[in-house]
This record gives sequence, structure tokens and C-alpha cells, in this order.
Amino acid sequence: MKITKLVQVEKGRQDGVFYNGFLFDFFASSRCVVYDATNLSDGKIEKVSEFFLDRCDEIKPHNNAVMFSNTYFEDGDEFPLLYTNMYNNCRDEADRMEGVCLVYRLQRDGNEFKTTLVQKIRVGFVTDTELWMTEKDLRPYGNFVIDTEKNILHAFVMRDQTRTTRYFSFRLPAVTDGATDEKLNIPEVVLTKEDILDYFDCPYHQFIQGATCHKGLIYSTEGFESNKERIPAIRVIDPGKKEQILYVNLLEMGYIYEPEMIDFIGDDCHYGDGAGNIFLLEF
Repeated sequence: MKITKLVQVEKGRQDGVFYNGFLFDFFASSRCVVYDATNLSDGKIEKVSEFFLDRCDEIKPHNNAVMFSNTYFEDGDEFPLLYTNMYNNCRDEADRMEGVCLVYRLQRDGNEFKTTLVQKIRVGFVTDTELWMTEKDLRPYGNFVIDTEKNILHAFVMRDQTRTTRYFSFRLPAVTDGATDEKLNIPEVVLTKEDILDYFDCPYHQFIQGATCHKGLIYSTEGFESNKERIPAIRVIDPGKKEQILYVNLLEMGYIYEPEMIDFIGDDCHYGDGAGNIFLLEF
């Protein structure tokens, strides 16, 4: 794989996502920095705005994996629905929010952006040790990605006891689906065992970070900075074949920082680390 550095932006990000010339760079605090990325291929990027996700004082996603769908909250909206996961931001609370994904409507007025929390999606079997978690999992929170071509929601979770990562596929719920969450007063979809379209195991991912889905393949980053046990790496998973088709050890290539963002502009894959660097990946 060839890796080319393009630019460096603010450090400390989690996942990021491109859309219509913008890069939305998300942080664990529910903050998002928006960049004009239209000239990214020329090594140029410009900050245009920043915002906090709606109602982050009540529910604050970690933004470990962030993505757009291809459906809109209303006809005429500029941006499709935005999905992001809670991950481990509630790890010390009674409800740790394992397997929770939040859905937002994103709107823009010039360079001002705002979001509205419109739906919550929860995996309803996260305590099932045969399916989701094992007995001693360090991070049974799970990531989500969307196959926009097939309208499939993939969820995947580290299973420490079996040293595997399990991938699940569901039909992507409509934004109007779900019963009302009494606390947040928005629709909540609870995905049950009966909603599983398929699932399979892959090699153990050493602490999942950002992820995306492109042309049916899942690209997942993992690891921590300069860590030889939890190695900075990228994996490519083929849900159709139910297998991992590529593993890239970034540390042995000299890339030491914690992996975070991965997303595509067209067919060009872009990867970002915790130091704020953005790279072009050529597989």
C-alpha cells in the first residue's frame, strides 16, 4: 500500500467524513470541525466552521465511527442523515450505551452548521454472551457503518475471550421507525436477534477506531500510538465473503500515531491519525 501525506489539521480527532467538498472532523466531546476540502488533493484545506452535536449535554457520542446515509430527513435537505456511535462515553454510567448509534439531521446556513437529534438505534442483545459480548470484554461498545448501495447497517464488536471481531448486518431502519424514547422524546429502534440478516467472525481487531463502507467493503482502523500490542493498523473486510481480505500494519511502515479517520472522496481513500495528519491511501 502506498501512503501519501496531504495535510495536517487539528489533532485529537475521532472519525471524520467527507461530503460535497466538506470534511466533518468529529471529537469525543461531540464537537465537530468543518473544513473546505475541495483542494485536498493539492495539499490544501481550510477551516470554515465548527459546531457541537445537538443535545450533547444530554447524550454525548464518542464519534468513534461517523458516516452519512443516502437518505434525507426531508426532501430538499442539503445533507443526508448523519450516523455516529456512542462507543465508550458512558462506560462509567449505569446504562453504558453498548451498541448505540445516534442519527442527526445536518443543516447549513452559509458557514453555520447545526444538527438535530432525530433517532436512536440500539442493539437489543448486547448482554447476550453467545452473540454480542463475551464475559470479559474490555470494550463491548461496537462500531457502525452503512452500506449505502444496499441500505444495510453493519455493526461490529470486539470479543476478547474468543479473540475475534464479530460483524452483524441489519436492514437500515427508516428515520421514522421506532417507539418513542421517553427520555429523549425521539424514535428509538431496538434491533433484535430476529432483525439480524447475517453475522460472521473475523480476526480480532486491536481496539477499533474509525470505519467506513465503500462499494460493499468495510474499512476499519485500529490500535494506539506506538503500541506493539495494539498495533496501529487498517483492515478491509468483505461482508459478502464473510472474511478479512487485507491487513495493513501501519507501525511497521513508520506511522506511529493512533489511527482514527477513514473515508472516501469518490474512489480515493483518505486516512487520518490522532495527530491530525490526513493521508491518501492507494491499495
